[in-house]
Parts: sequence; structure tokens; C-alpha cells
Amino acid sequence: MAGAERGLRGLGAAGAAGGPGPGCPWHGAAPRRPASRCPGLRWPERPGRGAARGLGLLPAPPALRAEPEDEDEERVPLAELSLMNKLIHTSLVESQQHVEILQRDPSSPLFSIKTFEELPLKKELLQGVYMMGFNRPSKIQEQALPLMLAYPPQNLIAQSQSGTGKTAAFVLAMLSRASASEKYPQCLCLAPTYELALQIGQVVRTIGKFCTDIKVNYAVRGNRVLKGTVLEEQIIIGTPGTTLDWCFKQRILDLTKISLFVLDEADIMIDTQGLSCQSIRIHRALPKSCQVLLFSATYKEPVRAFAERIIPDPIVIKLREEELTLSNIRQYFMVCQSSDEQYRALCNLYGSFTIGQVMIFCQTRRLADWLSGKMSRDGHQVAILTAELTVVQRASVIQRFREGKEKVLIATNVCARGIDVQQVTTVVNFGLPMDQDGEPDFETYLHRIGRAGRFGHRGIAFSVVQRETVQLVHKIEEYFQTTIKQLDPYDMDELEKLAAE
Repeated sequence: MAGAERGLRGLGAAGAAGGPGPGCPWHGAAPRRPASRCPGLRWPERPGRGAARGLGLLPAPPALRAEPEDEDEERVPLAELSLMNKLIHTSLVESQQHVEILQRDPSSPLFSIKTFEELPLKKELLQGVYMMGFNRPSKIQEQALPLMLAYPPQNLIAQSQSGTGKTAAFVLAMLSRASASEKYPQCLCLAPTYELALQIGQVVRTIGKFCTDIKVNYAVRGNRVLKGTVLEEQIIIGTPGTTLDWCFKQRILDLTKISLFVLDEADIMIDTQGLSCQSIRIHRALPKSCQVLLFSATYKEPVRAFAERIIPDPIVIKLREEELTLSNIRQYFMVCQSSDEQYRALCNLYGSFTIGQVMIFCQTRRLADWLSGKMSRDGHQVAILTAELTVVQRASVIQRFREGKEKVLIATNVCARGIDVQQVTTVVNFGLPMDQDGEPDFETYLHRIGRAGRFGHRGIAFSVVQRETVQLVHKIEEYFQTTIKQLDPYDMDELEKLAAE
């Protein structure tokens, strides 16, 4: 979209922090500007440095950072996982999840669509939609888009996982509501982090490519605007802290003229101290006639309570949470004496099965590095995914794995949930996931092996464990009321028989 980068000119070092005063209505304390950011994504300190490699607004990743060698657990912020999912989902995730609609007035008619042509969209927007690769609406879009674009405007909460088309849906709503003839901000979208705001802007640029009179500006750190600047861009995408600065400190963004307010990633907003308070303060300054759209990957109690503070009488559209089940995944375990013996067992598995693509999970970064080196030296095409990589680098690794450029993906728990690679039918636990007390991490185990059974597909999961952790296998069996069959890692006949089933 012509002029979409206008608001990014001059981006430099982090901008001035800003936030509401004391007495946060959500956390009960004076909020502070969150310090956590996706660590590998830095905007250049001077304007004009190289553009991101194939990722539109995102900058190129820097060199890897050194991490403590003995770090066992990898804790990845929700915002990083969300950004990684946005980067890797280049097309809609096919899902059979049921769509639920909750509304105050059950007698009110509901409308859904099966094609984008049924919507009141300008031809320029239809062109942009097809350029995104969307040939037909996703399940969430079928129900949400008619409500978002309806007159009179309706407030909406939309809940579904990454890859289901949420971002494209509210971008279509912003581009439809914005009037090109009015040269002031009319649509405001808040995201929890700088990088997520830029990623949303990339979607606006793509879908709005042919809407040459609609422009975007970014209320994010580093985008310095002088007090007294007159904003002419119709769409503002920003983070809560900087947006507050623009509204109440610099007074360059007039919230009383905003007709559409989008709050993206509400569950992350709640998880990050201060962001929800800032969002509530911004919302309170909006006119009562402003349409409010809230998007979240979950719709649990904290999100519901937060939504009640933000949105009066909303319609709620959500996908039933995908129930991860063990019924479609065959589970086996092998007992070994050492890491070297575990590796030999893994090689026997790999030699017995005609494995297309396999995901191997390790508990620690050091173990993942060791295993990756061993497999690479033995001639296997191996990719490794750990938290020491930047978000952009992780997304690139997953995309290469999806495309089949590597057959084996070795990962720590950074990849245990939310990453969908439908070609994966085999998962190997190179050691079982444990919590800090040495007990089985049941949820992580479920999500790990769930990578082999996406969308109801049949899968197989192997756990290669050392003798002292066999009791963890039995605790997992008891917890999930399932059977995990033991295999002899050196009984090639048994492995080949299993492979033939």
C-alpha cells in the first residue's frame, strides 16, 4: 500500500516511555512500561539501514547470543510464540473446530459467508485478499467478518488460535471503515509488542496494496514524532505505552475521532504487567460510538474479565479449544543406560521406520546441541530449534522444516505447542519432560506428542529414556490412563514389525 512506510521513517533508538498514572484498574498498582521484548528483533539505530530479509517490516536478525551453558529450562514469552506463529502461518490452518457464537440477544439474526465476494468489500480489498493467498474465508472469518462490517457497527470478541485468519479479518475491517477522503486517524489497533505491531502492519500493507489513499502510521518505540505534528494517516498501529504518549503527552492523536478500535492478543496483554492498564485508559478516552474488536488466542476467565472492562455487550465468536487426545497416537518407550545408548536406540528407530519428517524433543539446550551434532556427523539433515535463536530465525527454521528441506527437527520445549507441521507423524522424546521437582511435566508431554497427531491424523510417539527415569513413564500412564508399550531398542525384528503396521 502506497505510503504505508511513511510512519516508519526515522525510526531509531527506543522512544520515550509512557504510561498511565497510579491506581491501575487491572493489576491494582502503578503500571510500568514492560521491559521484555523479543530479544533478537532490533530496529536499526539510524534510519535507512538494510530492510528485513523477505519479511517486510521486520529487521534482519543479528548474530546469536551466548546463553548460559547449564541452563535447563527455556522460558519463551507468549508474545514471542505469537509472533513466531504469525511469521510461519503463510496460509490458513485447516481446522474442523466448531465455531461457537455467544450473544446477549439469542433472537438476533446471525449471518455467515462462504466467499469473500459476499462481503461489502471494495474491489481493491478483494484483490488484496487474494494476493494474501486466501481463496475462501476461514471458519472464524465466515462468522466474524459479517459482524465486523455490519451497520450499525457491533462490538466483537473473536477467539481462535494463530493461523486461523484473525489478523486478516480485523485488517479488512480497518481498511473498510477508514475513509480515504478524511485525513486523520480513524482506526486504532493496539498490539502488546513492537514486533507484533510491525507484523500487523505488514498484513495491512499486503491486503491494502491497492488502496493507495489509505495510509498507516506506527505508534511504536523509536518512531519519533514532534509535538504539534498533524497526523494524516487513517490507520494507527501501536503498542499501548507509546500510544498513550501520542494521546496524552504529545497530544497528536485525537482518540475522540477514532471510529474503530482493535485490541489484538488480549491474553498477552493480560500476561504482561501494565499493558492491560494502558489499554483500558486508552479505551476510556474513545467515543461511545466507537466499534471495539478484541482478539485473543484464549477465552479463559482472565480474558473474559478483561473484556468486560473493555467492551460493552459484545458478541463472542470462538473456536472450541482443540482437544489434544492420546487416542490417535500410539506410544512406546525404550530403556537405555546412557545418552550414547539412547542415541543408538534412536538410530535403530530411524533405520527401521520409513520416516518422512520427525520431531525430536530434548529437555535442555545442551542436550539438543549434542544430539544435533551427532546426527549431522552421521549424515542426517537436521535442524535445531532452541530459545537462543531469535524469533525470526526460529520462524525460518520451522518454515524450512515444513518445506522438507530438513527431515529432522530437534527442539526444546520452545516448539512443544502451537507449531503445526502436518507432515509430522513421528515424535521422539529424547528423555521425558520434567518439572523443577523431577516429576513428569504432563502438559508438556501431551503437547509434545500432539505434534504427531494434528487435526485427527494418526501418529506415533517414542520416548527414549534412561533407566532411572522409567518411573516417570508409569506416572504418565497413570495420569492419562493410557498404555505406553515398552520396546527393546535392539530387537530389530520387533521394530520392523511395528514399522509395517
